[in-house]
Amino acid sequence: MAVGTIVCASLWSEFIASKQGHESNDQLTPKVSSAAETVRNDSSKEIIHINVGAAVVFVIVASVLLMLLFFFMSAWFIWLLIVLFCISGTEGMHTCLVTVILRIFKKSGNKKVNLPCLGEVTVLSMGVLPFCLAFAIFWAANQHVSYAWFGQDVLGICLIITALQRARLPNIKVASVLLSCAFAYDIFWVFVSPLIFNKSVMIAVAEGGGEAIPVLLRIPRFFDAWGGYDMIGFGDIFLPGLLVAFAFRYDRSSKKGILNGYFLWLTIGYGVGLILADVGLYLMDGLGQPALLYLVPCTLGLIVILGWVRGELKHLWNYGSSAPVSRDPLGEQFPAGKAEDVGNNTKVENVVGLGAALVLSCQHIQTMLFDILPLSQTPQIAAQVQPQTYQLLMHCLHVEIVPLQ
Repeated sequence: MAVGTIVCASLWSEFIASKQGHESNDQLTPKVSSAAETVRNDSSKEIIHINVGAAVVFVIVASVLLMLLFFFMSAWFIWLLIVLFCISGTEGMHTCLVTVILRIFKKSGNKKVNLPCLGEVTVLSMGVLPFCLAFAIFWAANQHVSYAWFGQDVLGICLIITALQRARLPNIKVASVLLSCAFAYDIFWVFVSPLIFNKSVMIAVAEGGGEAIPVLLRIPRFFDAWGGYDMIGFGDIFLPGLLVAFAFRYDRSSKKGILNGYFLWLTIGYGVGLILADVGLYLMDGLGQPALLYLVPCTLGLIVILGWVRGELKHLWNYGSSAPVSRDPLGEQFPAGKAEDVGNNTKVENVVGLGAALVLSCQHIQTMLFDILPLSQTPQIAAQVQPQTYQLLMHCLHVEIVPLQ
C-alpha cells in the first residue's frame, strides 16, 4: 500500500493532471478575463520547492511537536489532531476526486457559480466537497469500529498524494540533507530517547495513551491468528516519496528509459526497505523500529550509488541550481537552455514586494515564498491580450517580464 501510494503520487501529474494542463492551455481565448483567470488558477497551484534550510527546520519543528505530544498528551490534544487530520484529509480527497473526475469528464468543470466570500466556484467542486466532508466526519465518529482503518487509509493516501504534488525536492543535495536529518531524527527518538526519558518518545506518542493518533496507514493482518494491524507512518511514506517523485521527474526531463533511469530502481529500493523493516521488527522481538533506518539507505543510498556508477552524480546533486530554470505547465523544472522545448520565451527577472509571492502550507512541510507566475502561460497571454491590458496585469502582479537573451 505504501509503495502504491508513492508510485501513484509520482505518476499523478504525468497521467492525471497533465491532460488537464495541456487542455487548459489549448482553450485560452483572446478574452482578457480568461487570461487573467488562467493566471489566478495556475498561481493557486504553485509548487513548494524545498531548500536546505527548510529541510533542517522541518526536522527541528518535528522534534518540538513530538516533545509537546509526549509531555502534554491528553484526550483533547488527540482530538485536535483528529480534527486537523479530517480537515487536511478532506482537502486531499477533494483535490484527488476533482482531478480524476475532470480527467474522465473533461467538460464537467465548465459550470461555475459565484458565492459570497468565495467568489467563482465550479459546480463540480461544490458537489464533491460535501461528500468528502461527510466521509471524514463519518470516519471520525466511527473510528473505533472494525472497518475504520479503511476510511483512515483513504483520507491518508489522498493527503499524501496531494502533499507530494505540492512539495518537491529540486535535487539530491536537498534530499540528502532532509533524509539524513530525518534518519537521525528517527533513530534518536526511538533508540536514544529511552536513555534520557526512560522510555522511547516515538513509541509512547505512537501508542497515544490508548487512543490511536491518525498519522499512519494501517491494514488488518487478515491471515494472522493473533490479529492486529500492519502500520506505517505518514512520514515514512512522504519523506522517501519526495525522493522517488524527484527521480521520476528527473527521468522524464532527461528522457531516460525505465531501466537506465532512477524511478524504477528507487521504487524497488523502497519496497526492499519496507521488507527489511519487517525483518528487523521480527528479529527484535516486536520492538518498535524506525522505518527510516532501512528506507533511507535503500532510497537515498541507492540513487547516490547509481548516480556515481553512471557518472551523473554531480548533475543529480546540482540539478536545477546550476542555471536559471523554466517551468512547463506541470511545474517541472528545465534548464534555461531547454526553454524552447517547453514553449517558453520569457523568464521572471524580478519580483517586487509580497504581492508577487505566495505562501502555501502543506502537511509536515515548512512554508516558503516563491514566484507565482507560471512561465509557460506568459507567451499565450502576451499573444492574446491587448498590450495595454497585459502591461496592466503585470503591473498589478509586480512582476517584470523580460525576453530571454
